[in-house]
Amino acid sequence: MPELRATPYIWVTWLTKLLVGENSCEWAAWFRSRHEIWSYEKVQSTFDATTWQLNHTALLNQIRTRLKGENETILTENQNAFTLRGSSATLGGKPDLITSSDKSGPIYDAKTGRPSPSHHIQIMVYMYAVPRALGQYKGVSFDGKVVYEDHEVQIPSTAIDQSFIDNLGQLIRRVAGATPARKVPSPMECGFCNITKADCPERAAGEVMQEGETSDFR
Repeated sequence: MPELRATPYIWVTWLTKLLVGENSCEWAAWFRSRHEIWSYEKVQSTFDATTWQLNHTALLNQIRTRLKGENETILTENQNAFTLRGSSATLGGKPDLITSSDKSGPIYDAKTGRPSPSHHIQIMVYMYAVPRALGQYKGVSFDGKVVYEDHEVQIPSTAIDQSFIDNLGQLIRRVAGATPARKVPSPMECGFCNITKADCPERAAGEVMQEGETSDFR
């Protein structure tokens, strides 16, 4: 029997595809938010996590080297881990790179797969959450940069408008609510979900994949 968390905990990447409509099944995020990740069975993935990690680290090192050449102060991955506690749930994440000066600075996220709108949303959630969750960035207005192997996409701080904040908040409340969120089983949805039939009897048949097999692991 999966063990319940004391309070719902939501990882940023569980929300990004839902926010842009690339996924529709909110139930998977609802289930994960309410249960300790070690306590339920997972469908085995064929994804080569070692290869992804090597490629991701190489791209991060390229970005870090460039920023050092520009005399930027850089904080990476674990240094950037945050938890933002709200009334309905705690939101957690770990941006790849953060630099800041006075009241501005960019947040970087490295992607080794095909571009996706969910990548932009992921860094927008970081831009919203980091100054609210980490005291050293209180009041900082962040821009975002999604960095691919051959180009980068810049996201201005003005993208974090009230409409984005409202949509994010509404999704978090649905995912963290006591009532199970919407379940949309299909080969596509379930192919990227590692929750087994033991906890989701409606799971569609098919081999589980991880996001990195096609476009975006993180």
